[in-house]
Order: sequence, then C-alpha cells, then structure tokens
Amino acid sequence: MIPVITIDGPSGSGKGTIAERVAKRLGWHCLDSGALYRLLVILADRAGISSDQVDKLTKLARNMKVEFRQRAVFLDGEEVTLAIRSESSGNAASKVAAVPEVRSALLEWQRDYARAPGLVADGRDMGSVVFPDAGVKIYLTASAGERAWRRYNQLKEKGLNASLGDLAAEINERDERDRNRGTAPLMAPEGALEVESTALSIDEVLEQVMERVRSAYPDLVI
Repeated sequence: MIPVITIDGPSGSGKGTIAERVAKRLGWHCLDSGALYRLLVILADRAGISSDQVDKLTKLARNMKVEFRQRAVFLDGEEVTLAIRSESSGNAASKVAAVPEVRSALLEWQRDYARAPGLVADGRDMGSVVFPDAGVKIYLTASAGERAWRRYNQLKEKGLNASLGDLAAEINERDERDRNRGTAPLMAPEGALEVESTALSIDEVLEQVMERVRSAYPDLVI
C-alpha cells in the first residue's frame, strides 16, 4: 500500500501550495489533479472539440501524456505551466470537470500516480472519491474574499493580468458549480481535518497539516 495524503478544497484555498510543501518535506510525489482538467481544456481547444462533445473529450482524457516535474507541468513534452494558470483556463476546466465521463476517464490515471515512497494529492474530490482510503485527509477553506485576493496576488506574481472583482465573481460561480455537480461534488471528505485558513499564514496551515501527518505516520522522520 502506497501512503497517500489528500488535500481538498475550493479554488484559492491554498491546497496547491500546502500540497507542494508537504510533498517536499516528505520527499513524496505531488499530484495537482486540477491541472489535468486544465490540460484537457488546452487539448480540446487545439483539437476544436467543444465541451458538449463528450465522447471526444473522454478519448482525449484517456490518452493525455502528462508529466509533472516539480513545479512545472508538461503536456506531450511541451511545458504549459503558465498556460494552465490563467483564470479563464480554470473556469473552463471547472465546466469540463462536471462531465461524469471525463472524471471517470481520469480516475484511474490519478490512482496510478500513487507511487513509492508516497503521494500528496490536491483537488476537490481526492479524499472523497479518488483516494477514499487515504491515511490523511485534509480539507482547506477560506472566505471567498480572501481566496479572491490570494488568486489575484498569485496571478500578478506570474505576470498575468487579473481583476479582483472578476476573480471574486468567478470564484463564487465556480464554488456553486463544484458543490452542486452531480458527480463527485466538492465536499469535506469523511474523517478529514478541516482547516479554515482565512486568518492563518501558510506556515500556520502547514503546521496543522503536518501534525495530522505525524499522527497518522509516526514512523516518518519529519
């Protein structure tokens, strides 16, 4: 059994940052599941496939050649790290992620990514659907306003254009869609440590998460 830590939460909750830091501290692999849907959007756009062409989208999802190298993401050998981080890409990915056939096509891909010595996976259904038997489950959240502000700063740091008002509206829209979709809705997994991070620093959130990890895996040297 490969040990797995899942970190779920809505957009802008900080799950990606925390997942990367936990994985780095442990020396484990890190899976950004949301990137898979963003990558699928890129492939579909290049192939001229619309979101309602479910069969074609599903075929694309099954045959994606994706590689994560630390903080970089490669699609068919091409680095697309910045291309998948725009807010428009995220919003389009949220719509594609609501298609049950697409989620099913990516399910085994994600599970196969669990490799020794361990995996930290972040997303919206990692602990509830993809890895329901994970040894540690975390659910991060924060106020919509705080999450919009975080996303705004992240995009600015990457040199991408952003509007705080537009980000807030898109986050609220995405939250509504993710929580109410029929397949794998956004939710706190059973048994998850829930961390409300609006007033917490990254280090404070990380320490809460690591306390749970130490409790679940006492033999790890952390």
